[in-house]
Amino acid sequence: MTAIRPTVPFDTDGKHHGFLRLPHSRNDSAWGSVMIPITVIRNGVGPTALMTGANHGDEYEGPIALQALALEIAPEDIAGRVILVPYMNFPAFRVGTRLSPIDGGNLNRAFPGRADGTVTQKIAQYFNDVLVPMADLVLDYHSGGKTLDFLPFACAHYLDDPAQQAVCLAAARAFAAPYLLMLREIDSVGMYDTAVEAQGKVFVTTELGGGGTATARSARIARRGARNLLIHAGILAGTPEPADSTFLDMPGDDCYHLAPADGMVEPMTDLGEAVAAGTPLARIWPVDRTGHAPLTCTAQRYGLLAARHFPGLIQTGDCLAVIATPGGE
Repeated sequence: MTAIRPTVPFDTDGKHHGFLRLPHSRNDSAWGSVMIPITVIRNGVGPTALMTGANHGDEYEGPIALQALALEIAPEDIAGRVILVPYMNFPAFRVGTRLSPIDGGNLNRAFPGRADGTVTQKIAQYFNDVLVPMADLVLDYHSGGKTLDFLPFACAHYLDDPAQQAVCLAAARAFAAPYLLMLREIDSVGMYDTAVEAQGKVFVTTELGGGGTATARSARIARRGARNLLIHAGILAGTPEPADSTFLDMPGDDCYHLAPADGMVEPMTDLGEAVAAGTPLARIWPVDRTGHAPLTCTAQRYGLLAARHFPGLIQTGDCLAVIATPGGE
């Protein structure tokens, strides 16, 4: 049972543009719908890739790359099937917010979802129960949105199954982002990532920048990575476009640095810079008075600054910085 109905076929050869139609009754449309754009490209027998963007609605590299693929790839270019959903959380994407404006839901914490739940839960349930089971490979694009900025990386997660972890890492490496990260999530409960991996799929995700916008560089990385991954999977014909990639690891929870106070952020270390334990990362200045010294936040470990808080103001408990360790594998 699912509330969503697709307007495109999944098992017919060719290229099909349409929608995932989710009925949604609201004040200005009693029998209205949320219409999530989707493209399905199929050619004969072969693997299936499911590629999604805008799981959070203020992240744009994925939507750019997947719109390009939907336009550019022809059925004769592939062997198998490619399912493209550029705006997974379409309500949030339309207003440029991380969370859904309809129910306040965070789609990436709503899995496995509910067919009789909120709009966000219904979207999660459809992906979890219908689209993900079709797929052999899943790519879910992320960047920092309006509140974080990242080094551009593709990543895999630490998994209980070493064989599954190895194939996910190989796929993340094939994406060929400037950085390759073994990611330790700060909060994995309810994530799309966790739900996909629990079904035994090859899963790759990214963080390709941030600040609530894309750059020419981050868009190029996103577009190149999607094609490279499809070639790696044997779906798309062609030769991968190589790129140098630096391996990063997150060996412990102390990679995450949380703000100990509210205030105004003065960065003291930029993305990609090397730090040692004790290196100042940022000062947090009080915003309600003058003449008081700032609080200096220092690195808990050595590594590279892989992510940072983006806005000028921060609240207690916000992620201030993430440090990843270079080298090794």
